[in-house]
Amino acid sequence: MGFSALVPELVVTDINASLQFWCGVVGFSVWYDRPEEHFAYLSLGEAQIMLEQHCPGDRSFVNGALAQPFGRGINFQLAVPSVDEIADRCARQGIALFWPMEERWYRQGNHEVGQRQIIVADPDGYLVRCMQPLGTRSKRLPAPS
Repeated sequence: MGFSALVPELVVTDINASLQFWCGVVGFSVWYDRPEEHFAYLSLGEAQIMLEQHCPGDRSFVNGALAQPFGRGINFQLAVPSVDEIADRCARQGIALFWPMEERWYRQGNHEVGQRQIIVADPDGYLVRCMQPLGTRSKRLPAPS
């Protein structure tokens, strides 16, 4: 496995809680880590993400005050093998879904692409849109008025 061309690095408040969420709930694996730096590089299929616990005074890429929820204005869409499994793990661990399970079709040119999806927040408030592709279909025309 090589490095992806774009890999987000998320600043987190508790690396262990974040690893429990990203690995235990979402299904990522630790590709490598540096525990002494509170850092982990995770992978799931072709997706990659880095987590680093914020330690004031250490070298960091934080450009302002950190206030939860982190990541306001962004959600990470992640293709997963089973949205149902993630929803079940969330339910078993008492993690509320930010957005409930839905089937959604998005226009892409002259056709639509579908996905089953949920959105869940990690311990710091970063939003993860877990989705399973449903394939493509012809674009539906609006109902006559």
